[in-house]
Amino acid sequence: MRKQIVILDVETLGEDLDLSVLEQFGDVTKYRNSSEEETPERIKNAHIVITNKVVITKEMMEQSPKLELICIAATGMNNVDLEAAKALNIPVKNVAGYSTHSVVQHTFAMLFYLLEHMKYYDDAVQSGLWSISGLFTDVSRPFHEISGKKWGIIGMGAIGKEVAKVATAFGATVSYYSTSGNNTDTGYLNQPLDILLSTSDVISIHAPLNEKTYALINETNLPLLKEKAVLLNLGRGGIINETDLAYELDRREIYAGLDVLEKEPIDTNNRLLQIEHKERLLITPHIAWTSIEARKKLLEGIVTNIKSFLQEQK
Repeated sequence: MRKQIVILDVETLGEDLDLSVLEQFGDVTKYRNSSEEETPERIKNAHIVITNKVVITKEMMEQSPKLELICIAATGMNNVDLEAAKALNIPVKNVAGYSTHSVVQHTFAMLFYLLEHMKYYDDAVQSGLWSISGLFTDVSRPFHEISGKKWGIIGMGAIGKEVAKVATAFGATVSYYSTSGNNTDTGYLNQPLDILLSTSDVISIHAPLNEKTYALINETNLPLLKEKAVLLNLGRGGIINETDLAYELDRREIYAGLDVLEKEPIDTNNRLLQIEHKERLLITPHIAWTSIEARKKLLEGIVTNIKSFLQEQK
């Protein structure tokens, strides 16, 4: 019997991804996105459901008697009620490790944009200011090299370790704070959070969101950051208190690059959109994981998960 496969939020995977490989397993129904109200009806006759961020609750699973497998098109699994799935004997499979190189690359892309004042210099050329300056160069916005600077990493998992390697290659001295307390055998200096924040020139966050990391960076420790420090969050939204960060960005010269926010897409009344010193902030719409190569690896992981599940059924 051919399986009925439902993809709940295909738009998040990108239109350039060839999903026809999934047709070897059954009939595939794709939805661009699915609201909480639409999801129950869409999965009620499905054997396999693929979701990136669409939430699947206990009630939804109970109303889907044919449901055999939930594939999460991501690493994080907090959008599925895992306890309910276990009780209902519905396996839930995620994909890990597919986006490491993509996230590391985006970490440095955000850093370079902020560190070297790329927006200012691009505007200077595009507006004609450089043309009328009479000078062959422009040193009005000085920037530092990474070499010789201190780089602090919050969350020393797989991505944090890769960032550490690249930062070291650029000549930075790396230290870290382990949010779980488990990743301590790394070859880098393990520091308390306050020490890391107060001594680092660059701080990048690559941690999960949990009770230990929610609002980890806030009004009590943001003032510890050095002048002109760069703070990057490529972990999860909610780790930085965004209102507190907005205040600090306007209060003094620090810089922040955020690829993740507590609520996505960003609320139009988010205080970060109202800061005076906009040149100190770069926000990208949760794209660090989305390189073409990473999304292809993600699809390969989904296919592998479905194959292994069907093999187990035989």
